[in-house]
Amino acid sequence: MTKKKSSKSPRTLKICKDRDYDCVYVNGKKIMLGRSGTPEANAAYLDLQKRWFVDPTLSSLKPQRATVDDLCLAYLRFAEVDDPSHFSSIRTAVKILLANFAGQAADSLDSRSFLILQEKFVEHKVSRRYCNSLMVHIRAMLKWGAVRKLVSSLVLSEAKLVSALRQGKTKARENPDREDVPDEVVDMTLPYLLPTLRDMVRVQRLASMRPSEVCRMKPGEIDREYTAPDGTVVWMYTPGTNKNSWREKRRNKEYVRIIPLGKPEQDIIAPRLVGKSDDDHVFSPKDAMREHYAERAAKRQSRVQPSQVKRKARNAKNPKRRDRDHYDKRSYLGAISRSIKNANKRLPVGEQIPHWTPYQLRHAGVTETILQAALEIARATAGHQSTAVTELYHHADVRIATELAAQRSK
Repeated sequence: MTKKKSSKSPRTLKICKDRDYDCVYVNGKKIMLGRSGTPEANAAYLDLQKRWFVDPTLSSLKPQRATVDDLCLAYLRFAEVDDPSHFSSIRTAVKILLANFAGQAADSLDSRSFLILQEKFVEHKVSRRYCNSLMVHIRAMLKWGAVRKLVSSLVLSEAKLVSALRQGKTKARENPDREDVPDEVVDMTLPYLLPTLRDMVRVQRLASMRPSEVCRMKPGEIDREYTAPDGTVVWMYTPGTNKNSWREKRRNKEYVRIIPLGKPEQDIIAPRLVGKSDDDHVFSPKDAMREHYAERAAKRQSRVQPSQVKRKARNAKNPKRRDRDHYDKRSYLGAISRSIKNANKRLPVGEQIPHWTPYQLRHAGVTETILQAALEIARATAGHQSTAVTELYHHADVRIATELAAQRSK
C-alpha cells in the first residue's frame, strides 16, 4: 500500500540535468537555471523555489499579454518623437480608445470593437474626415505594436475590415472646403490687431507661408546676404522644421524648405530683428503684450495711482502669468479670432468683419500665384512635394471661369 504523502511535508523542485546545465521542470515546461555548480545557478534555483512555494503555477514567469493601456502608452512615447506634427490627433484617438477599452487585452480587440470606437469618434461631434484620420492613427498604432509583438497582427487585420466613413452615409458632420480670405477682409481686420499680429498677417500673406512657419521664424534662420541674378537682395528663410521633414527620413531624400522674402517682407521684418539674438523669435507674444500695455497707457486719461505703480513693480518681479516666447498655430489663430470678435462688438451690423483663419491667408496667396504664374511655380512657392497637392487649391479655377463668363457677358 502506497504511503500517503503528508500535507505538511515541504514541497521542492527537482533539479535535472541538461548536459552541463541545471534545469527544472514545472508543469511540463523546462526552466533553465545556468551552468551546473555555479553560484548563479544555485541563486536562480533558490529564487525559483521561493516563488514556487507561493505560486505553484509560477504564473509570474509566464509572458503577460499586453493590455490596451500598455500599447497606447508605448505608442504615445514613440509618436511624440517620431511624428510630432500629428501627435495631437494621435493623443485624441488614444484618449477615446482608452475611455472605452482600458484594461482589456490588446489581442481581444476585434472588428466589432473598432466599429464601436468609430461610433465614439462620431459622438465627439468632430467632422467625418477627422473621424477617418483618427482611425488611420489607430491602425498605425496597431501596425507599430504588431511589429514589436505587443499585439497580434490579426487585430490589425480586424481593424482594416472597418471601412472609412463616407459622405452622406454617416451622422458625422461635413466641414466645408477652406476658402480664400479676400484681401478686403484682411484690410478691415488689420487696424484692430496688435502691431505684432498685424506684421505676422502681412508677412504670411505676402510669402504664402504656413501659419506655423511665420510663428517659428528666427533671425538665425534668415539669410540676408543672398543676391538674385538681377542684383536684387532677397532674404532666404529656412525654417528649422517643416511639415514635410518626415519625408526626408522615410524616403532617404533630402528636403529643405526655403522661403524667399522680397522687399515688402523685409521692410516689415527688419525692425523686429533689432536687439534679438539668432535663437530669439521674430514675432513674440511678449512683444505683443508690451504693445498692448503701451496702447492702453496712451489712451489713459486719468493719473496713475501710486498703488498701481507698486503693484506693477511687484508683479514684474513675480508675475502670475508668463508670456510665451513664440506663437504656435493655435495661439496665432486664437489671437486673430479674439480681435475680430472684439472689433465686431463695436462695429455696426452691416460693417462687421467675417471670421477668417490664418490658413485662409495661405490659400489666398497660393491661389494668387496660380492665377499669375504656372502651376509648377505655385507648387514651389507653397512648398508642396507634388503639383497634385497644389491642384487641391482649386479656387483659381473658379476665378478664371468667372472672369471668362464676365467677359462673355460684356
